[in-house]
Amino acid sequence: MSSKTLTAALLMAVSAVLPLQNTFANENILTFANYRDIRDLNPHLYGGEIFAQNLIFEGLIHLGENGVLEPWLATSWTTSKEGKVYTFTLRDDVTFSDGTPFDAHVVKANFDSLLDNANRHTWLESIRLMVEVENSGKQSVRVLDSHTVEVEFAQSYYPFLVELGVTRPFRFLSPKCFKEGTTKNGTLCYVGTGSYVLTDNVIDQRAIFERNDHYWGEKPQIEKIVAKVIPDNQSRLLSLRNGEIDMVYGLQLVSAQAYQQFEKDKRFATALSEPVSTRMLILNSKSENLNDTRVRQALSHLTNKAIIADRIMLGLEKPADTLLAKNVPYANIELAPYHYDVALAEKLLDEAGWKKEGQIRQLNGKPFEITLSYDSDKVVERTIAQYLQSEWSKVGLKMNLVGEEEQAHRDRLKQGDFDLSFNISWGTPYDPQSFLGGMRKPVYGDYAAQQGMPEKAAIDNHILAALEAIDEAERQAHYTYVLKTLHEQAIYIPITYEQNRAIFNRRVQHVGFNPSQFEIPFQRMSVR
Repeated sequence: MSSKTLTAALLMAVSAVLPLQNTFANENILTFANYRDIRDLNPHLYGGEIFAQNLIFEGLIHLGENGVLEPWLATSWTTSKEGKVYTFTLRDDVTFSDGTPFDAHVVKANFDSLLDNANRHTWLESIRLMVEVENSGKQSVRVLDSHTVEVEFAQSYYPFLVELGVTRPFRFLSPKCFKEGTTKNGTLCYVGTGSYVLTDNVIDQRAIFERNDHYWGEKPQIEKIVAKVIPDNQSRLLSLRNGEIDMVYGLQLVSAQAYQQFEKDKRFATALSEPVSTRMLILNSKSENLNDTRVRQALSHLTNKAIIADRIMLGLEKPADTLLAKNVPYANIELAPYHYDVALAEKLLDEAGWKKEGQIRQLNGKPFEITLSYDSDKVVERTIAQYLQSEWSKVGLKMNLVGEEEQAHRDRLKQGDFDLSFNISWGTPYDPQSFLGGMRKPVYGDYAAQQGMPEKAAIDNHILAALEAIDEAERQAHYTYVLKTLHEQAIYIPITYEQNRAIFNRRVQHVGFNPSQFEIPFQRMSVR
């Protein structure tokens, strides 16, 4: 038995005889664990924890539990016939938690701050189209009256309403927090219109959010939320078992093994969402050993997704046949899955010239050797990598493994310095528009991985055309081309469809999930 397994077993044995005692059991407080500090909560940037930003800041539109667009700080909106101009009517009863009124001038100031920092938002086609209007000499964001604002794009752009509903960057910060009239160079404070306010933050220890008693809308039931920083997975689980915290929430914090363990403990409850994103491998088409489509297709046929789903993910994730699940908008198209087929894979490798001579396949005397990189903080990625390394070696493919910390891993992907790596789709509600839109720029590894494809320019053009299309059939045709081409070129190996998950003690009620896996719907929860 490994030391980690022994430690886990001891923790379970000890905690099983301990009564569940929460420090705040008699108070209206929910304490949960996060693996890092909340960091910079500027809602116009991407450095802070999304759960925290979602507590403090609000947008014009709310994405309901099923992704339905609902009024929020805007009571209604209209779109011009050509899809270029959006007009929003704002609530007239909203103030920031510092007492500043929310109105059309505040909306413009916040949107102007985004345009002022447009280079930080290259994944958003909406920002580019607004900047294009600004460069023509017009204002893209216009105040019509104190509670009516108009936003104009250079071309029609249908995903804008969904983008307004996600946590960043279209959320509103009090103008009193701006630095020299903008948020480009940071903020002076974190003040929003939301149902909670940040009252305390001890870096790398805890953050405390208290209910905003002057909130304009329906007030949440929980008075105080305490986010404790517990980086170590076993320490988080022990803290949950002995009652120091109430909940552990999220894909990255709740392993399949932990979920199953707590599912069997009657003192706790568990929750599992519908599929939210795709766990996948991304293959670099410019890599010397992966630049042949047949080789990439062979790797797809060599990946036994059912084994990964059942034995590594313990049935909590389903095998993925396509880049995006069929329940994702515009992704319900007919594509032939790459079934697990070792014989077909070997045939494709032979056809590509990679002949098995000895233990390792060779092409013109050069052995086949690739490197799979992964985020060393993600145990699941390492486990899957080790499994694939073993399986692929059986057909003469040598694969090295490199694990590195998160930022180094992200930088490697963005620079295209990889053979293949782990990747995920952006998940609901970002799929397909934001995930595919990000492929047009070096945002993550997708742009670099596709550079060796002859169809790369056409893919980018079809993505842009889909984002600008008004007609649904035309939009579907563009998305179909993109998804079909990426599938046939085997740039991605979809592995499983991820499901968000949570474990919590039974004093926590109404635990559920938002459309975005990165948010935690505290506003709908309560504690006994």
